[in-house]
Amino acid sequence: MWYSTLGPLEVLRDGHAIDLGPRQRRVLLTRLLVEDGRPVSLTELCRSLWHEEQPAAAVASVRAHISRLRAALEPDRRGSASVLISSAFGYSLKAPCQTRDTVVFERSLDRAREALGLRDLALARQEIDTALGLWRGDALGEAAEYSFALREASRLKAAHQEARELQTTILLQQGEVEHAVRVAEHLTVTAPLREVSWALLVRALYGAGRPVEALRQYERFRGMLAQELGLDPSPVLRKLHTAVLRHDTAALGLPRSSRYANPSAAPSATAPPPRAPLVGRKEEVAGLLDMLKAAAGGRVHWAVVCGDPGTGKTRLLEEATALADRAGFAVVRAGGGPGPYGDRTTALHCLSTSASGAARAPGADDGTRDGSEKVLGDDPVTALVREVTRTPTLCVVDDLDRADPHVPERLSRVAAVLRNAPVVFVCAVRDPAAPTVGAMLAEVARLNTAWLQLKPFTVADVEELLADRGERDSAADAEDLHRRSRGNPFALGELLKLPREQRSGPKARVPATVGAVVRAQLNEVAPPVRTLLSHAAVDGGVVDIAVLASIGQTEHARLLESVDEAVTAQLLLWQEDPDIPASGRYLLPELVRDVLLDSMSVPSRQLLHAALARELAGREGTDPERLAGHLRAAGPLARSVEAGRSHPSRRTASS
Repeated sequence: MWYSTLGPLEVLRDGHAIDLGPRQRRVLLTRLLVEDGRPVSLTELCRSLWHEEQPAAAVASVRAHISRLRAALEPDRRGSASVLISSAFGYSLKAPCQTRDTVVFERSLDRAREALGLRDLALARQEIDTALGLWRGDALGEAAEYSFALREASRLKAAHQEARELQTTILLQQGEVEHAVRVAEHLTVTAPLREVSWALLVRALYGAGRPVEALRQYERFRGMLAQELGLDPSPVLRKLHTAVLRHDTAALGLPRSSRYANPSAAPSATAPPPRAPLVGRKEEVAGLLDMLKAAAGGRVHWAVVCGDPGTGKTRLLEEATALADRAGFAVVRAGGGPGPYGDRTTALHCLSTSASGAARAPGADDGTRDGSEKVLGDDPVTALVREVTRTPTLCVVDDLDRADPHVPERLSRVAAVLRNAPVVFVCAVRDPAAPTVGAMLAEVARLNTAWLQLKPFTVADVEELLADRGERDSAADAEDLHRRSRGNPFALGELLKLPREQRSGPKARVPATVGAVVRAQLNEVAPPVRTLLSHAAVDGGVVDIAVLASIGQTEHARLLESVDEAVTAQLLLWQEDPDIPASGRYLLPELVRDVLLDSMSVPSRQLLHAALARELAGREGTDPERLAGHLRAAGPLARSVEAGRSHPSRRTASS
């Protein structure tokens, strides 16, 4: 047996989920699991389920639920119960520690801490991945809102946050700074006033070669802390801020493999050799190389890299910095992203690295102790123009549309005054139509700007990537991975980190990072949209407007509004019919469908399967296989559907 409460309650026997019955019964089982084997009196169980508004039949109802749970947990039992037992003190659940995901999680977390203390990074990474892999959603699932679960749910949530923080620390020590940045960014969202998480984000951003962004995020947290609590950052975080300003990597606790680990060797502004080959971007790379060659003749060139999240914009910018380094260009970086800009964190405070590799801060040759102070004292545009025209320079601006509005405004001014200099500007944006960047992009469009629109990978690109990994006999794998990732480089990269048998097929898993991104997308859409997507996920990932409108008792027009919002959020795709022009169907991407299904309890899925089967059974022309599939998945509810089919008059009367 396996008891899982790190997400919707689930009990597995031999790898198969047990039907635990209705919500109240599942909450009752959670109540017993929370007690860790200690007995709970009948009175307390009633109070836990109904608070002070207990029905007259509360005791009988609890005893009935206990009986049903015993039958589900020990279906072959003969004699006294050995799992859900009763005594003079009440009822208790005897579940060995190794069969409960909460215990396994905390033990793996402890082992990860111990391994990190012993500098065994490989073991620490293995244990923390095991611990975090047990989480499928919010702790205690649907029972988390009950008063008895508040303390335990809060404790587990805090433990999960600590585990993610430990994961970030391990990633930093292993040199996986970009992964560490992504995890740390998520941590600051889930606990916006937790200083430890922000400190990790500052360290990770600096280690990733993004000191400007590290300073900006410090200022963002400082502002939030002052506004919400009237406090200043702790001395520890203030020292971390000073370490970033002084490029003190020892104080930052970064390994020598980080991009800023050895400032005298200046690996900072030029990206290190990538861990994975850059595939599917040959034309874009060739275009950037041509621009660098042309700019060397003394003419400013601009390029705008556009693409959806995860299409590899930042990866292409890293390739551009490597090309610039080989061509003898200096590199100046500026970052976008959310957050306020204080006087000391203006976006044009950029680190510059000379072609020879000697790191220098702007103004360092003027004898200032910290060059950033001189730049920040000047007009930002004047400072940037002076800096980038000292030597052939590549200026890279990532996430421009997420930056403070001052950043594109200042770049517009740069574009207006700087024409004849050996400089290349490359800006990455998610949405070129965003109002914050519209004027700036219109300004640079008049300068013969190169527009690089990053498309999803093709199947051939995936095959090339697999071949580079030594997986050459994998044409079928390439097709599966391309379909599952939709050609998104980020999703594909995360899938490739999984064991081969878990990337697709019956044992397929959703990578934790991808799942976090999808859940964040789902949280941003309206509840009716999430309901629509959940229903479609249970129906094989296809949006059948007529069927879903019927089971959801929703007007077609309102349902189509939800479809439109889901398509805009990239949670639904339109698949055209190649044989019939202007026709097709809406589909859920595989990873989105899997995340939705994983977030639902088994009974919830069975209820939806039964509702879909009931609706399909009453429609002419229903695909028999589709109906049969829903009946199988409806579990014990299939009988009621079959009974309704056998007696249509009953169904008509009841409706």
